[in-house]
Amino acid sequence: MVYAIVRAGGRQEKVSVGDLITLDRLKAASGASIELPALLLVDGEKVTSAVEELAQVKVTAEVIGNLRGEKIVIQKYKNKTGYKRRQGFRASLTQVKVTSIA
Repeated sequence: MVYAIVRAGGRQEKVSVGDLITLDRLKAASGASIELPALLLVDGEKVTSAVEELAQVKVTAEVIGNLRGEKIVIQKYKNKTGYKRRQGFRASLTQVKVTSIA
């Protein structure tokens, strides 16, 4: 089984070919191809973590589309002062499909 650990959207994701992953919003159109930097590559029994070897590894993904995350409700309250605030937040996300690890 071939998989890689890539840096994507400020986080690290474990990906293999055909996986759908959700990242923070990217400035790329639907159908565009992007390249993700590999931090670790596992190819069967061989594990590659050397920087020189990982510089030659290319993990490419295709942008499926943009979407919005689940709504998060932020509430602030202070007792006995009449202070209460309510705010909502929805993250802007991009869904990508990993097409190759080479």
